[in-house]
Amino acid sequence: MTTHSTPNAQIRSFFLEGPAGRLEALLNAGKPDAQFAAVVCHPHPLYGGTMHNKVVYNAMKALRGFGFPVLRFNFRGTELSEGEHDYGAGERQDVQTALEWLKHEFSLPLIFAGFSFGAAVGLRAACPDPDVKALISLGTPVAAEGRSYTYEFLNECAKPKLFVSGDRDQFGPAERLYEVTAAAAEPKRFVLIHGADHFFAGQLESMKSAIEFWVRDTLLQPQRQ
Repeated sequence: MTTHSTPNAQIRSFFLEGPAGRLEALLNAGKPDAQFAAVVCHPHPLYGGTMHNKVVYNAMKALRGFGFPVLRFNFRGTELSEGEHDYGAGERQDVQTALEWLKHEFSLPLIFAGFSFGAAVGLRAACPDPDVKALISLGTPVAAEGRSYTYEFLNECAKPKLFVSGDRDQFGPAERLYEVTAAAAEPKRFVLIHGADHFFAGQLESMKSAIEFWVRDTLLQPQRQ
């Protein structure tokens, strides 16, 4: 790992050592008593997706608001990350690299969050990982520009899951998303934001609030009882 900031910085810029080369990463620091650490994955890099995407940034803010350290990174071949785009297979390994780094760095239970392509790829890596305790899928894609996404593996994934999408999502029609979430194992919650498109334009605060409410209600409340 190469770091480019002081140990006390609130945001650390560094590189993860991935299977296809170095992955550009940012860590928003958490509190010393953090209950979870989290990773947030970005949308499709061939269509402009990076870790600086607005949905990814606001998801990070929602999780960071609880004092969790939050890692973002660029998939292989994106901006300063080495390697080439691998249409999902290699990117799943990139997610595994990020999860392993978080485990080593913090020894905390993990939350996975991903937007669009980042959700579709990351859920496959995070569901079987025993250290990942909760999953957040934003703008879950079903069909996008000739690419088809399937989620049968969620039928056996008995971890708390939050799905947040807009009712105008052009890559995840509500009726298709209802089918995906209905088939997924419990526990789960599906939040459909009125008037939001795939990128939650004008509705980022609503998306952020949905994450915050779910984290408080599902992950933190039981620990206070």
